[in-house]
Amino acid sequence: MTARTPDDHPAAAPAPPQTAPQTPPHAPAVPPHPGAQAAAPHPGQAQGYWPGQMPAGGPVGYVSPIPIRKATLLDAVASEWTKIRSVRSTMWTLGVMVLLVLGIGFLAATLVAGQDGDTGNSSPLALGFFGVLLGIICVVTLGVLTISSEYGTGMIRTTLTACPDRGRVLGAKSIVFFLLTFVITLISTGMIAVVDSALLGDRTTFTPDAETWLRATVGVSLYVATLGLLGLAVGALLRHSAGAITLMLGVVLLPMVLSLFMMGDALSEVRKALIEYSIPMQLSAFYATSADHIEGPTGWTPLWIMLGVAGVALAGAYVSLTRRDA
Repeated sequence: MTARTPDDHPAAAPAPPQTAPQTPPHAPAVPPHPGAQAAAPHPGQAQGYWPGQMPAGGPVGYVSPIPIRKATLLDAVASEWTKIRSVRSTMWTLGVMVLLVLGIGFLAATLVAGQDGDTGNSSPLALGFFGVLLGIICVVTLGVLTISSEYGTGMIRTTLTACPDRGRVLGAKSIVFFLLTFVITLISTGMIAVVDSALLGDRTTFTPDAETWLRATVGVSLYVATLGLLGLAVGALLRHSAGAITLMLGVVLLPMVLSLFMMGDALSEVRKALIEYSIPMQLSAFYATSADHIEGPTGWTPLWIMLGVAGVALAGAYVSLTRRDA
């Protein structure tokens, strides 16, 4: 037996080269559908959040395109302005008020101008009193409806949900209502004052000065708008439109009516107080001149009285709004 050496082993066959599998000619590649596209990942998937699990502030690095800021009183005022100008009650009540102020004031001046003789030393602007006296009924009605109508429809819940600060809601309603009624009343009283002065200027010996014009226009408008705020406060306290309107009509008319039935001497002081501090008598003080004999508050005093009463009523409305459920 002979020994084999390493050179005697046969050479190993080389391995065949590795090649990529070829697509069979009978199975061509299918192109993607023209409308197909990759599904966009959820905004929180990159950070490991899925729908329903994302933090309240959004995923890390997310910036909202909507600016986030704290709500202010101006935002509430803008909301209340949108509401009060988009309802029909505002147009009807203020429209009727303007017609009463202008129509009755012009009719009274026309009747006086058609009579013989002069009007003495009375102010020609005083004839605007009759239209304003009837117009305040429309103003107090709108003041009540500004807030009581939301309680009747349930809209107050939506309002307080959007603006949980109830004091801000009451303040915004008061600001919008006061400015709206003041501007409308000022335009109406200014127009009728000019008309009455033109019709009766040569029939009286009294020439209105700046103070008389100011009280017959700005003073009356401030008084009427403040009286409307009192109606708004009563509406917030009662939360019932019919009841609040009835109460406000009683405040305007009842003292003067009750005084007519107090004929005894024992009630003379009560009768005098009811007449002097009634709404019609306080309103007439803005048209009075030095020649007119008026008992009770004169000049700008009725406005300060009404501001105090409306302020107390609004304070009570604020307490009621913050402590009672909507």
